[in-house]
Amino acid sequence: MAQVDGGVAELCPDDGRPGRWTLLLDGYPQSALDVDDPRRLDFEYMRRIASVIDAMAPAGQALAVLHLGGGALTMPRYVAATRPGSVQRVVELDAGLIEFVRRELPLPRGADIRVRAADARAAVEATAAGRFDLVVADVYRGARVPAHLASLEFMTAAARLLRPGGVYVANLADGPGLAFARGQAATLRQLFGDLVLLSEPSVLRGRRFGNVVLVAAAAPGRIPRAPLTRAAAADPFPARLVDGEDLVKLIGGARIVTDATATSSPAPPANLF
Repeated sequence: MAQVDGGVAELCPDDGRPGRWTLLLDGYPQSALDVDDPRRLDFEYMRRIASVIDAMAPAGQALAVLHLGGGALTMPRYVAATRPGSVQRVVELDAGLIEFVRRELPLPRGADIRVRAADARAAVEATAAGRFDLVVADVYRGARVPAHLASLEFMTAAARLLRPGGVYVANLADGPGLAFARGQAATLRQLFGDLVLLSEPSVLRGRRFGNVVLVAAAAPGRIPRAPLTRAAAADPFPARLVDGEDLVKLIGGARIVTDATATSSPAPPANLF
């Protein structure tokens, strides 16, 4: 346990499964990690993101990846294990959290993973264009996506970092009505030529608060739907892939989100965790 910039960080071992840890920040689960096998992912939204990473290029092919949000550095470790030689950069606002995680759960030797403390938007806006095959946005403050990372202006800056054929992935959390996720989808649809949404049916139907993963790419048809659909259906918590007219219907009348109108994602229910 350690006091970090964003609160109290704690790494909790899984008594029944050696080598597995859950990172809590002020009591909220942030990441889960199996240090013995980083390919094993406990959080369903991480498996959704991993399915995108697995499908977007031939198996084992190295990628250049920017991770916005660090946590326990679970996804960078996953990429290093499944795509050796990948160049990965991580931006995490909480310098104390970075120090705590790297001290307690060191990164794998030989992996090209560089982590720096910075605001995600400031880092994105200061980075040269066309550097990455994949940008993963998974940034939370107090269990909420910050408003300044939920606007068209931010997404435009992030899209600029992608190489031709690159993919942008955002992990969101939302509740009944999906007002936040629908606004994010409407905004990405304005900017990108291809967009799909992955989430559990109970979340899509408004029955519970949960994660929504949005996957976007510039070129129409770039996102590999078949493997994503299979992975979602085979998951222990099966999800649906929503695209095309179904996604247009889900977005409905949601408006494009700008800096002037952006809000943070809704707080989770008090009893969720």
